[in-house]
Amino acid sequence: MGSFKNSVFILVLHLLEGALSDSLIQLNNNGYEGIVIAVDPNVPEDETLIQQIKDMVTEASPYLFEATEKRFYFKNVAILIPQNWSTKPEYVKPKLETYKNADVLVAEPNPTGNDEPYTEHMGRCGEKGNKIYLTPGFLAGKMLLQYGSQGRVFVHEWAHLRWGVFNEYNNDQKFYLSNKRKKPVICPSTITGKNVLQKCQGGSCVTQSCKSDRVTGLYEKGCEFIPNEVQTEKASIMYSQSIPSVVEFCTEKNHNKEAPNEQNKKCNLRSTWEVIQGSEDFKKTTPMTTQPPKPTFSLLQIGQRVVCLVLDKSGSMTVGDRLKRLNQAGKLFLLQTVEQGSWVGMVTFDSAAYVRSELVQINSATERDTLTRSLPTAASGGTSICSGILSAFTVIRKKYPTDGSEIVLLTDGEDRTISSCFNEVKQSGVIIHTVALGPSAAQELEELSKMTGGLQTYASDQVQNNGLMDAFGALSSGNGAVSQHSIQLESRGLTLQNSQWLNGTVIVDSTVGKDTLFLITWTTDIPQILLWDPSGKKQDGFLVDTYIKMAYLQIPGIAKVGIWKYSLQARSQTLTLTVTSRASSGTLPPVTVTSKMNKDTGKFPSPMVVYAKIHQGSLPILRAKVTALIESVDGKTVTLELLDNGAGADATKDDGVYSRYFTAYDTNGRYSVKVWALGGVNTATQKGIPQQIGAMYIPGWIENGQVKWNPPRPEINKDDLQGKQVCFSRTSSGGSFVASDVPTAPIPDLFPPCKITDLKAKIQGDSLINLTWTAPGDDYDHGRAHKYIIGISTNILDLRDKFNDSLQVNTTDLIPKEANSEEVFVFKPEHITFTNGTDLFIAVQAVDKANLKSEISNIAQVSLFIPPETPPETPSPSLPCPDININSTIPGIHILKIMWKWLGELQLSVALG
Repeated sequence: MGSFKNSVFILVLHLLEGALSDSLIQLNNNGYEGIVIAVDPNVPEDETLIQQIKDMVTEASPYLFEATEKRFYFKNVAILIPQNWSTKPEYVKPKLETYKNADVLVAEPNPTGNDEPYTEHMGRCGEKGNKIYLTPGFLAGKMLLQYGSQGRVFVHEWAHLRWGVFNEYNNDQKFYLSNKRKKPVICPSTITGKNVLQKCQGGSCVTQSCKSDRVTGLYEKGCEFIPNEVQTEKASIMYSQSIPSVVEFCTEKNHNKEAPNEQNKKCNLRSTWEVIQGSEDFKKTTPMTTQPPKPTFSLLQIGQRVVCLVLDKSGSMTVGDRLKRLNQAGKLFLLQTVEQGSWVGMVTFDSAAYVRSELVQINSATERDTLTRSLPTAASGGTSICSGILSAFTVIRKKYPTDGSEIVLLTDGEDRTISSCFNEVKQSGVIIHTVALGPSAAQELEELSKMTGGLQTYASDQVQNNGLMDAFGALSSGNGAVSQHSIQLESRGLTLQNSQWLNGTVIVDSTVGKDTLFLITWTTDIPQILLWDPSGKKQDGFLVDTYIKMAYLQIPGIAKVGIWKYSLQARSQTLTLTVTSRASSGTLPPVTVTSKMNKDTGKFPSPMVVYAKIHQGSLPILRAKVTALIESVDGKTVTLELLDNGAGADATKDDGVYSRYFTAYDTNGRYSVKVWALGGVNTATQKGIPQQIGAMYIPGWIENGQVKWNPPRPEINKDDLQGKQVCFSRTSSGGSFVASDVPTAPIPDLFPPCKITDLKAKIQGDSLINLTWTAPGDDYDHGRAHKYIIGISTNILDLRDKFNDSLQVNTTDLIPKEANSEEVFVFKPEHITFTNGTDLFIAVQAVDKANLKSEISNIAQVSLFIPPETPPETPSPSLPCPDININSTIPGIHILKIMWKWLGELQLSVALG
């Protein structure tokens, strides 16, 4: 196992260069190493689960190998076992592996009974996903009929995670019109099956052929395409890996480019194999000539948290009260952020290192208070970061190995010798979180976070932005149950003039309230502090530290649910307020906000993307008000409203991930990111199964010509929200990033409008086409575009590849709206034959005032369907009934006599029965 771990450190720096990825995965000689599969702490102990994980990956590896033309296989996997499971001799301590950087999470289903596998993916086509989610029920084989074997499903999800491809089915639109024919959304189009409908009443169900809808020309609602179990088609894994014959991805040759699925929409009609071929993995490998070995597994069990603070006390820490601010943030970490039961030590450094505290286990407030008294109170000397790090190694090793231990490193100074300890850091297995304070902190500081998988943060000297508090408040454990983590409810600051007030409210919702802490800091004199709970009761008892200029109040027990009000008054100084709490219960998941940037480096004019994921357990929180504050090294701030609208930077609508492009670079250097999230009267959690990217739920199979239905999939209704609103307030640190190549002012306009990703088209009336989309901006998703170009064609590939040559719609009257507004445009196709059965493809391009053009939008399709006229019913002429004698011998009457006689006998037999 040692050689595997050493290889992780050698390549982890390369893996984290540029892209902000927590994953430790590396590709080594065609084999994927460093895969981390974590079992959630809330999963009951079950040894068979570990074997089921091994079985899944072992089955998946040869399937992946053949599907990728002998290029890739699974080489080794670390299984992360919860701390609350029994210890075993074969379980070893993790190094860099944590729940935070796990690639796969095995967790209990939420909502209960939902064992569907899925992958969280925030980015665009070709960009890596975040995490695969599986349940113990899925691994135990409860979903074999609906999804196929666990190994095959794992390969499907791996393609989402590793290569950023999307599904080739569509649960929202299962059929489409093409060349006057109704077709199922499948890939490739040669998969065989039947279009049928199951109707159930009173406990009995019947299967019927689907009827056509006379208005749309498509099949009636509820119609399903049921595949034949026996197929000859070998593709495609991203349509349905559960079909036994499917062992390949769709290629350019057999890809169904017309099918309205996410792969076509997000990947510009490219097949999944084309996207995979464009990946870095593909470019640096060649097919193997031998069979790969079976995967190997290491079993890692989470232990108690071990963390050592390594704090700069050099002479530059006297600038701008940095040392006092360090004490304020250090107190927040020691009093609140670090979890009960953790082991904490402390080292300070200037040109040498000093041990302020050996490792102490935090079991009560006593240990926390003792540690706060070890924080540095005087600053002088130079800066030797490596001295501090190596001293921390010694502190940790007196009690524990450095594997999986953490260092929180804060510095404000430059150090030309910082790289001298990089090799020791790589070999140590320690995770280093870095806090860069002020504009002159060592430029290489972030490398320590990158190579060890730690968090990198930046805090400016602008006290009112509360950056240092946010950085230390974000340092909860990467392991353990979320119920133990500190959750930041509020982070505010303001520079007051004369005798101004800083007034506001904080929402304590029902999912939090334990260990709630209100912490206030000031820069000159102690302010007047007023705090009221939701019942209006004034809260007293703030503990005041006049030396480091802070006061705090810990609410005993569980804080009251509701709106807490505060008022702070002071004369001409800067005040900050920080409020933190923990989950109110170990069984009720708290609302959590996690934020990040898409990359840790931004190179002008490439835009950055801010993400904020807001969930309660696995359920997304929708309709929240989410704001990001981005602060440059110069102290300038930009505020962005983040959106979950499925447009612009946001990949998927209503998935609880809020996103926005950042283009407002003003200088080179570090930028910090903070996110505020507020839930109010319109906020809710989604009922049922949330929007997610995962393998297709097969409704049934055709076996020997007969339809065999699977249990129905739970309904997904995006508009069906729980009536209970979710009111909450949260603050989250999104870490930091470093910008380069930013020109001096005035900064040129090099940002085009963003790509339109949600273009929809439908027929309106007899021959009008109604288009809707979300407006892009002048600079990606900010501002207002100058104009739109709308192209149409009867050939989908011509429109994609030769958009400039396509027939353009007259858009003289179409004036772009502000970014993220809904655009609606209705037009009548001209200069093109648009008759019954015509398929028309449409795309939109936005242009800004500098004549910079967006990428071509997703391509929308309409098919003109004119319902056949229903002939009027013509009444039959009334004819007089002849007076027929039943005993007549007229030809034909004899037959009537026999029928009458037979009917009489039938009635008699029924009566007798």
